[in-house]
Amino acid sequence: MTVPLVLLDTNVLVAGLRSRNGAAFRLLSLVGTGHFEICLSVPVVLEYEAVLLGQLEQLLLAASDVCDLLDYFCSVGKQHEVHYLWRPYLRDPKDDLILEAAVAGNCESIITYNRRDFRGAEKFGVKILTPGEFLKRIGGL
Repeated sequence: MTVPLVLLDTNVLVAGLRSRNGAAFRLLSLVGTGHFEICLSVPVVLEYEAVLLGQLEQLLLAASDVCDLLDYFCSVGKQHEVHYLWRPYLRDPKDDLILEAAVAGNCESIITYNRRDFRGAEKFGVKILTPGEFLKRIGGL
């Protein structure tokens, strides 16, 4: 049985780091355990870093915590180079970089709380799921 390869939208990281309750935190706690693999690209990691460092006070984290998390993601994630840009395809260019990495990595799903922002991604064979929906699929709830 193959484990699903997914790309986590930045809002899932923010939600999971803001609260230890909920599907996003559960999903983050399963990264690197073999239940699924995460897909990364340089632009995605830079997006994660910029957003998380910009919200340190709300997340109650130190910058070093964010760096440690991203280092861990980079050590366990599947890194892919994006050779073809699909921009502009979605309404938000930051969502385009998520879609591009998911397509380049041949991901099964993008995990997000903003499903409507990825309307049309199914054209590329990528499912758009919330953290709760994905956890149910993998038996992680």
